[in-house]
Amino acid sequence: MLDNLKALGAITALMKNKEKLAESAQRVRAELERTRVTGEAGGGVVRAIASGDLRIISIEISPALGAGIGATDADRAMASALIVEAVNDALARSRAKAQEAVRREAEALGLPDLSGELGVSLGGLLR
Repeated sequence: MLDNLKALGAITALMKNKEKLAESAQRVRAELERTRVTGEAGGGVVRAIASGDLRIISIEISPALGAGIGATDADRAMASALIVEAVNDALARSRAKAQEAVRREAEALGLPDLSGELGVSLGGLLR
């Protein structure tokens, strides 16, 4: 409980310095825009590349799979499912990178990890 009060005190102090908070948020955004993660499905047959700010950059389909797309409804359904799986994998990895960037920035600002007990998302505060 005392740790939670300390955390709230740290946030209150930080909120008084909005310029520092804005600079911190900008550093996190810039880092996330530059970050690239790759998710894959089907043993690498389909790959999705996402940025750290949760945007899909590209979808890559192996030529072996591409040759069969459109041949049957089953082929299209399989390709669609693999693409969805790859995109979701890339976004999950991207979210993990975003959480880590926010955690590091909060630590640099003297804030504890608030994502657990308080249920506060620093990512939401920094947007």
